[in-house]
Amino acid sequence: MRQPVRKSAVGKLKDKVAIVTGAGGDIGRAISLQFAAEGAAVVCADVDLNTARQTTEQIEKQGGKAAHVECDVTDSNAAKESVSEALRRFGALHILVNNAAHFLRDATLPELDEAEFNRAFAVNVTGAFLMSRWAIPHMVRAGGGSIIHIASQMAHVAREKQATYCATKGAVLLLAKGMALDHAADGIRVNSLSPGGIATQGMANQWGSMEQAEREWGQRMHPLGRLGRTEEIAHAAVFLASDDSSFMTGADLLVDGGYTAR
Repeated sequence: MRQPVRKSAVGKLKDKVAIVTGAGGDIGRAISLQFAAEGAAVVCADVDLNTARQTTEQIEKQGGKAAHVECDVTDSNAAKESVSEALRRFGALHILVNNAAHFLRDATLPELDEAEFNRAFAVNVTGAFLMSRWAIPHMVRAGGGSIIHIASQMAHVAREKQATYCATKGAVLLLAKGMALDHAADGIRVNSLSPGGIATQGMANQWGSMEQAEREWGQRMHPLGRLGRTEEIAHAAVFLASDDSSFMTGADLLVDGGYTAR
């Protein structure tokens, strides 16, 4: 759901250039808007060009700098082009948020066909690999940067009929840790960010309404008694992207309302 952006007087991302994948979705849009509010120029990448454009327009309406690009993160050429667009439009690259995600229907493995399984890994894991592969050399040239993989509380705990999704997000956590070791000397920090249940349109669609999602998923499964808000994830992403987390790499930041504390 669209949330108000809290503008910063500090500008924690001033003069930085960021790419956010899945920028047309609720969480990606919130991150993109908050990055821009903190002074970053943002390339909004999404498989749906129209939603990416809408995010760009919102940023520009609020006085920020942004561009949009159509990007299927499973396509290496598209991933490369998104990085190239950041360089063409803004001259550098400092931040990458791998937020594009593929969600699966509830199914056990025998009920899930191979195409669904492969697509989940292609978007959630290979997409993060491809975007990072093309971004890292330019981050090195810029003197370092921050890569954030959006994971999930489901990287930490399993859920019935979501084994494949849990596996993709668990892979993302270890991808971040390995990359953090490989690129620390380059000045590139790599972390993951794991949201719990967040009040998005997709959540409302899944449960039939936002009120039902709050009752059945928010109140029942999260000790704080509610779903998270997209802006709460956006502020966590700003923390990981900024110097506020300068001594943090190879870590996972859980913003899950206590879901995994049970």
